[in-house]
Amino acid sequence: MKTFKDLINDCLQDVKELFPWDLAETLEQGATPLLLDIREPYEFERFHIAGSINIPRGILESACEYGYEDTCPLLAAGREKNIIVICRSGQRSVLAAYTLQLMGFQSVTSLKTGIRGWNDFDQPMQDHLGCIVDVDEVDTFLNLPIPKELLGA
Repeated sequence: MKTFKDLINDCLQDVKELFPWDLAETLEQGATPLLLDIREPYEFERFHIAGSINIPRGILESACEYGYEDTCPLLAAGREKNIIVICRSGQRSVLAAYTLQLMGFQSVTSLKTGIRGWNDFDQPMQDHLGCIVDVDEVDTFLNLPIPKELLGA
């Protein structure tokens, strides 16, 4: 049986990663990769990198192709586009990037350390209204303790 970490490590053999400071530099230079945030909508609405789109990982596959209720035309037409996949910590994004590669996307990279690393690097984020979110507010939300019943034996 494989664990979550095992799956991520297996995918990392084929998935490129990019650190937050490298993404910030890329964006400052005027590049326009498709920033694909795969967190859940409630996470995305609270704070996200400006210009990113939200497609939760649970509907990623159907969002990538035409003809489905979840189709995202921007993504479905973007198989040759440079795509940066974003999640909370850089783990779900590795799995999603791997899936996108299996589906024929040519240039997919996972944001190593995810939104957490982006915030630690003091990069701006906005909420669903486009307002800048305070770095400390993001930090508090990202570091909520895991409930004891979820920690296991």
